[in-house]
Amino acid sequence: MRIEQLTFTRFIAAISIVIFHYGKDIPPFNYLSFLFQQANIGVSYFFILSGFVMIIAYHNKEKVHFLSYMQKRFARIYPVTFLAAILLLFFKILELFIYPDKSDLSITDFLLGISLQQAWFPAKALSFNTPAWSITVEWFFYLCFPFIFNRFYKRPNMRLISTITLVIWLISQYILHYFLSSSFYMGFPSASHSLIHYFPLLHLNEFLIGNVAGLFFIKHLIKIKKSNDLMIIALLMITFIILKYNQALSFHNGLLMVVFVPLILLISCNNGIIYKFFNLKYLVYLGDISFGIYILQKPIFMLFKGMFTKLNWYQPELQFYISVFFLLIASLISYRYIEYPMRIKISKLKLFNK
Repeated sequence: MRIEQLTFTRFIAAISIVIFHYGKDIPPFNYLSFLFQQANIGVSYFFILSGFVMIIAYHNKEKVHFLSYMQKRFARIYPVTFLAAILLLFFKILELFIYPDKSDLSITDFLLGISLQQAWFPAKALSFNTPAWSITVEWFFYLCFPFIFNRFYKRPNMRLISTITLVIWLISQYILHYFLSSSFYMGFPSASHSLIHYFPLLHLNEFLIGNVAGLFFIKHLIKIKKSNDLMIIALLMITFIILKYNQALSFHNGLLMVVFVPLILLISCNNGIIYKFFNLKYLVYLGDISFGIYILQKPIFMLFKGMFTKLNWYQPELQFYISVFFLLIASLISYRYIEYPMRIKISKLKLFNK
């Protein structure tokens, strides 16, 4: 089962993260600086949505078989993750020869990246392909899901599961905010920053929240279709107000589930104008290529930064928009010729009995 109208939201999250990394000071995004300076919350949305989608995809299964499940998850994320790592390695080797004093090439960092381990090591969480820290976290979720599903979700006690998940969420938020205000925290960049922001265990709450939202949707909302356009718009406005006036809270590790979960549920049940818009074929396709947009952003932007530097062009706006254009092209090509065909091919390999 696939809820098409959610697919485009992946693109919105992915491109917002790209703007956060490279374009928050570029017009017109600088006029909404309060929004794009916090657009890394898109990763939190990804984690919650991932938990939701896992339940939607597997709720009618009697059992999730670990090895065959991991084969499909590997097929989903690894081909383009590996492609991004190889491209980045190539560009970093070029950088080593052209600008040796600026090179940060590390084979250790490369190996941690392609083995999906970098976020487990705080000092290395943002090394090599920086956005890939979240792939480490996602892979951790995948490792956990078959055990959680088979033990708790097949015939769920919703009250118990919701209570446990809420407690885990509260503990996770407390840990983050406690350490942010303690002498332990040394700011960004530091190992202390990476530990409390990127360590996989501190993001498990987001995936579990998404699981609970998925279970709730299957039990209560799956057959409901009505126009939720006004409620979706109102929820988005509330989110903007929160981001505009927040001064003390960190939303990095799932605090915004209070708006993300209702938003996912409302979009999933919607059949209004927003539903029709989000289901446009080309917008759904943008959602399909969003993983490439996210994971290929660093090598593509590194390429064009190097080209502009070599040409002695200092035009940040032009550099940003050219980089985004070619990032979209690269993501489209990689999806069509690598990501999708490799996913099908790897998923169909008869590696396990189940």
